[in-house]
Amino acid sequence: MLKGFVHKYGANVDTDAIIPARYLNVSTPDELARHCMEDIDLEFVSKVKPGDIIVATSNFGCGSSREHAPIAIKASGVSAVIADSFARIFFRNAINIGLPLLESPEAVSATETGDELEIDLASGTIRNTTRGLSFSAKPYPEFMSQIIQAGGLIEYTRLKIAGGNTDK
Repeated sequence: MLKGFVHKYGANVDTDAIIPARYLNVSTPDELARHCMEDIDLEFVSKVKPGDIIVATSNFGCGSSREHAPIAIKASGVSAVIADSFARIFFRNAINIGLPLLESPEAVSATETGDELEIDLASGTIRNTTRGLSFSAKPYPEFMSQIIQAGGLIEYTRLKIAGGNTDK
């Protein structure tokens, strides 16, 4: 169960907004996290807490295909992103690093910055505990759930090669 407070944004939040291109010479997750969202929300880094959730409208993660964007979000402590829709390559990059994304236009339209959400990834249930509302998102297929639970594709592969359990 994921639980955190919402940071809500609009449509077409591109990868340059998530992590500005001037930081692409940085590759450590902690350093990327220090600049996450700074071109659209200067206070994001000082406000975000471990477990918090980003909510956005449509086409979140559009723009370049850099993996730095989902890495910056995950390293900043965000536990999941909920949006009306995601750019395809961003979606793939996020799953590959173990950052869960959920599509639920109903949850997006009924959620505001500061609301508290609980997310059950197994069922796809999103509960807005601030407003007493519940929404559904399509749960992941089993193999994608295992990648997310392992912490990303690299850790999932390491566990598979070692013959270990991919469920964390």
